[in-house]
Amino acid sequence: KQKKPRTRKPLTANEIIHQRIRAELAQAQNIVITGHIRPDGDAIGSMLGLAQALREQGKQVQTVLQDPIDPKYSTLIGADGIKDSIEQAYEYLIVVDSADRARVGNVLDDATIVDLAIDHHISHEDFAEIDFVVANYEATALLIYDCLSAWGLAISKESAECLMTGILSDTIGFRTSSTTPKSLRAVAEMMALGVSLPDVYFKTLSSRSIEELRYWGLGLGKLHYEDGIVWTSLDQQDRETSGFPRYDDADLINHLSSMQGALIAIIFVEQPGGSVKISWRSVPGVDVSRLASKFGGGGHAAAAGADVPGDLATVMEQVLTKSKSYLANRL
Repeated sequence: KQKKPRTRKPLTANEIIHQRIRAELAQAQNIVITGHIRPDGDAIGSMLGLAQALREQGKQVQTVLQDPIDPKYSTLIGADGIKDSIEQAYEYLIVVDSADRARVGNVLDDATIVDLAIDHHISHEDFAEIDFVVANYEATALLIYDCLSAWGLAISKESAECLMTGILSDTIGFRTSSTTPKSLRAVAEMMALGVSLPDVYFKTLSSRSIEELRYWGLGLGKLHYEDGIVWTSLDQQDRETSGFPRYDDADLINHLSSMQGALIAIIFVEQPGGSVKISWRSVPGVDVSRLASKFGGGGHAAAAGADVPGDLATVMEQVLTKSKSYLANRL
């Protein structure tokens, strides 16, 4: 009796992409992983977690960031090996948690080919040979965690600690409106591997240096609230006075967003070279990614950012005018 031929279920688009990424990672021996400028916990945790998983498969991995990391992340495995430029020859280059190529900074030049971009930003602009973007994920670190098995990689306690850091950072400890059960389940699974949630939570969200607290004090001293918007600014003099070493807001924006009655929180951080870093946060139902896009930025509905050329006073006036108009028209 003749056997009937087997019918094979066609692969989905995601399955095809997973197969391609798995094959390319298996073939590459020397890999570079980088992330965005002024790296946050998700960029750092995603980069170091993926790097550790690859190293455990015998790969040689360079981790590179234009800007230094916050010292609170220095105990993560591989953090002491992060460089500010690519130092050795490589076969494969991965960018994590970056919505566009420019966000990577001077690590890439115009001729650099990006093999794989892994991201969760809805505003992502394709710039790699493979852009693996799933915008409904709370963090790039969670996306990587869910995909490691499909890419032929295992999860260890060390890589899980890095990825948990990324998840806690981007959900602000499960406090953002984007938080779903899958991030809670993922962190529970990481705890089962031996990662301490209280320890990672403290380092990621609670631990502060005296310089950060002084920097916050200067920002809070300039706090304004009007028409449902709370905002403040940090200039270069504030940075020098406090001794704060980096060009970000030390996560002050996440505390402004907790103010009762505020629909939108904004922080303006003066940058060297004549530009301003802007961060928006909002309550559910207010999409600040639309505001960020008007200034060449992007992000998520509840959390977005942009880098705008110009002096601090002028940029603040422009952004506040647009933000107030958006909120008034929406209401």
